[in-house]
Amino acid sequence: MERNQGIDWYIKWIATAFIIVAVLCRAVDEVPKVYDVVLSLVGTCLWWWVGILWKDRALIVLNSVLCFILAVSTLRYML
Repeated sequence: MERNQGIDWYIKWIATAFIIVAVLCRAVDEVPKVYDVVLSLVGTCLWWWVGILWKDRALIVLNSVLCFILAVSTLRYML
């Protein structure tokens, strides 16, 4: 069966990989928390993009809020 895989298909799987790696970083005490936050931010921003492509308001709202929270947290580590 052949599937027409648009850009959204690739973005959602890349986003999912980023979030899985972020959670792995969170699970290992020796890894600094900043890696978890930054990887979560990237994955969440990519899922926000998917929400926009799909015109899915629930994904857009959820990931907009999460992107804001994670961006503020990232700024705390950089400043």
